[in-house]
Amino acid sequence: MSWPRDAFEALRQIVLIENRINTMTYAVKELALTCQEMDRRWIRVEAKFELLERMATPSRRALPEKSEK
Repeated sequence: MSWPRDAFEALRQIVLIENRINTMTYAVKELALTCQEMDRRWIRVEAKFELLERMATPSRRALPEKSEK
């Protein structure tokens, strides 16, 4: 191979690598957004379960102590 052909092939590889990096960057951003949305949903589910637990357990209040008069 001649050196111009080698140089062209090297430039072509650089462009392909850059394209792959851009594609992966976009995919990672989408995954991060999906993860954030799932985190928000999970927090809502946890809050609902905590509320259900509080509502399910009977609240036992102690009777007030007798005052001595």
